Amino acid sequence: MNEIVCICGPTRFMPDLTLAAQRETLAGRIVVRPEIDLRNPDPRLNITDLAATKVALDELHRAKIRRADVVLFVTRNGYMGESTRAELAYALELGKVIRVEQAPAGEVR
Repeated sequence: MNEIVCICGPTRFMPDLTLAAQRETLAGRIVVRPEIDLRNPDPRLNITDLAATKVALDELHRAKIRRADVVLFVTRNGYMGESTRAELAYALELGKVIRVEQAPAGEVR
């Protein structure tokens, strides 16, 4: 059976999350990850209440963590924001296997 990997990391590094997802997919793993960057949402999504949407997306991501076999944290320069740190604490609380991938050095904004 294919392993399920949940990718976590700051959405400001969405290209890094995408690259990690592609690597995991090529390795034969099922990947779940954040799909919406609320820092820069696509206007076609018509998100009118950012706060409520963030709460809903955070709960959805915790569900992805619960279902995952492995939780992969993607960082750049070791940076993890508040949400990512909360996801790490949650994954540890659940006893999930944790992996960390360091993206190439770059600017943290």
